[in-house]
Amino acid sequence: MPIHDESNLEYILGNPYHLSVCVGSKTKKFTPLWYSVLLCVEKKIANAQNSKSELKPMLLIKETIDNIVAQTSQIILGKERQIRLVLTGLMARGHVLIEDVPGVGKTTLAHVLARILGLSFQRIQFTSDLLPADIIGVSIYDKEVGQFKFHVGPIFAQMVLADEINRATPKTQSALLEAMEEHQVTVEGQTRPLPAPFFVLATQNPLHQIGTFPLPESQLDRFMMRLALGYPDHETERALLKGKNRRDMISDLESSITVEDILEIQNAVPQVHVAEALIDYLQAILELSRQSPRYRTGLSPRAGLAIRHCAQAWALMAGRDHVIPEDVQSVLPSVIGHRLIAMTEQHNTQALVEQLIKEISIP
Repeated sequence: MPIHDESNLEYILGNPYHLSVCVGSKTKKFTPLWYSVLLCVEKKIANAQNSKSELKPMLLIKETIDNIVAQTSQIILGKERQIRLVLTGLMARGHVLIEDVPGVGKTTLAHVLARILGLSFQRIQFTSDLLPADIIGVSIYDKEVGQFKFHVGPIFAQMVLADEINRATPKTQSALLEAMEEHQVTVEGQTRPLPAPFFVLATQNPLHQIGTFPLPESQLDRFMMRLALGYPDHETERALLKGKNRRDMISDLESSITVEDILEIQNAVPQVHVAEALIDYLQAILELSRQSPRYRTGLSPRAGLAIRHCAQAWALMAGRDHVIPEDVQSVLPSVIGHRLIAMTEQHNTQALVEQLIKEISIP
């Protein structure tokens, strides 16, 4: 087909086969202008084909995450969104705090996820007499070798359940600070790295209950997300009452992802594209929180980074390579709810977060 005939250009541009043949033949009937146009179009077609090949891993990530959520939902009924938020915190290399009344499935959720994710798991039951050495580890003198030998504590697991973290004293709570932020601990002057991935899933009871110690703000800020499971609805609770013991069902679960897969997803999260308009949207949220008289303190730069990382993880888990405003809004309440401090106790934090979202226009 003669390419120099402009009437045929529309057909050729819409037909990758003819375009490839024509460009590959480097026919001399091309004018320099048409030849440049066709080379440009062929490059766009190649980029589109590459995009399709790059889309496959994202679809596999979505399929894997959906499978994990489905498996977990067989044990933790009616909490798909909360399960997905916990996975978002993991994939964003953060830590998650679940705050709720006893008996709603916080600890069970941690056991289920550790089983399905195939991670080494340790549970730390926080009590008022728990010491930092009980978490990090301790050096014990070995008579046979004539020196002290360090015995690692439960913090050296890939997934750590800090159960009822606000039952322990502030001194013990602070033992988690360096571990959660730096993914390492320093004992007797020696720095010891923690395994990868390293994920802390902590639970705490409402502060009005007896025997609780409020987490200091510095410790609370180490958690990328805070969420609540809440009570089940009528139908879910009925199914729960009629079903098997949830703890007995955990032993039947099998791992559906490898540690290497988790690390690959974590490495892919920062590659998810965030447009300039989304950065403007995020900055508007941060600035409003600092200027509004409803908040005692605004959101810090660390909070802004946490929102971005969680939005990227949420988008990737949905099978997309870019963030949309709905991704930011999906993770925002869980990321900033424990960081915003209301000016008066009468203000409900959740209501303040919802108001913050409403006041900022979506790009």
